[in-house]
Amino acid sequence: MIKCNECGYENMDGLDYCDSCGAKLNHAADASAATEAAPPPAAPAPSEAPTAAISPAAAPAEQPPATADASLATALEPAPAPEPEAPAPAAAAPEPAATAPPTFKARLKLVRGGRVGHEFSLESGNNLVGRWDPETGAFPEVDLEADDPEAKISRKHALIRLDGAKITIEDIGSLNGTYVNRQARLTVGAPQDLKDGDEIIIGKTFFKVLVEPVS
Repeated sequence: MIKCNECGYENMDGLDYCDSCGAKLNHAADASAATEAAPPPAAPAPSEAPTAAISPAAAPAEQPPATADASLATALEPAPAPEPEAPAPAAAAPEPAATAPPTFKARLKLVRGGRVGHEFSLESGNNLVGRWDPETGAFPEVDLEADDPEAKISRKHALIRLDGAKITIEDIGSLNGTYVNRQARLTVGAPQDLKDGDEIIIGKTFFKVLVEPVS
């Protein structure tokens, strides 16, 4: 449209004279007015360094911040039960120690208390010294029930062992103790060597050890 500078009528483009007042239309003025009326072009935005496009697959997923509820749920979560340990294999029962046949014969001769002069032959291996036990029905190899009226000898008092060329005596927890050659009371569970002619005191009963070589 071309605006008439005289009457202000808006004329169609391409006319030289105003259709309303006949005045000559000034195309240059209209173009200038149109140019002035037009708003100035917007300043271009400052160029930014091009950034590489990040595909959704490549973009790292944001981790949501831990919340108090999540922390509480984690704290209340039961700890995994420990796996049960495999039971240890049961220890094999110790086998009794083998004994060598004795190279001698051994006896205990009662010299004081009870049946003085009575002798007890000792066997190869273990010989229990004590008294008959009515509760278990066990008879010791050296049974002093008839020689101990005051019950000074324990039912399981001592153990005499013959092994090869060796003979030992061991207190096995007696009440009144075991003595050899009137020395200190034997320590329970500690065997002591014996030889021919040694004296043994058990309770109030005295014995003499008799050892003879095997012929």
